[in-house]
Amino acid sequence: MLHGLAVSHRYLLPAARALADRHPVVVPDLAGFGRSDKPARAYDVGEHADVVAAWLVARGLDRVALVGHSFGAEVAARLAVRQPGTVAALVLASPTADPSARTRRALIGRWLLDTQVEAPWQAPILTRDILDAKPWRVFATVGHSVRNAVEDDLMQLTVRPLVLAGALDPVAPARWRAEVTALTKGTTMTVPQAAHNVLTTSPRRSADAIAAHLRTV
Repeated sequence: MLHGLAVSHRYLLPAARALADRHPVVVPDLAGFGRSDKPARAYDVGEHADVVAAWLVARGLDRVALVGHSFGAEVAARLAVRQPGTVAALVLASPTADPSARTRRALIGRWLLDTQVEAPWQAPILTRDILDAKPWRVFATVGHSVRNAVEDDLMQLTVRPLVLAGALDPVAPARWRAEVTALTKGTTMTVPQAAHNVLTTSPRRSADAIAAHLRTV
């Protein structure tokens, strides 16, 4: 499971735990976030994909199912394109970045909208993650996200992903998710009453959807 650009493994733990009774789950921190080393600059999508690929090799993990959330979905898609033999299945959860909001201002604006529909108990987790990463790294990574034409990777995927999201998500809205699904010839699952952080606030439904998808590949 690969987390988004302002956070860490911590907010993915509810879904990881809900899935762990059916599949082994690992939840690394991307470079610069959570408990990872803190490089002097913010890595872009391709650099994160390369680091994750090396991390998988170092641990002898092959033919994995990648679950990428938000910016993590961009990293997962790039990794799946660069290392197709490594990725047996793919889940793009609340994927960024919608071309209609591909500026820092627009993407941050959508995140601010998302705070209005997210469960407030997440705030301490997310605040801790931002402080760990440092605001400058978060801001720089937003720039990498909006400069990344993720659709170029989506069209090259050799696996058909599950596109998973919450019905209330303003960051990855329904129109964009439908485009992602069409570009990848994937399938879609929308969780009612959930917002952008669907893996955190609806972990059992998310885990059930992921497990069902893995049974089809």
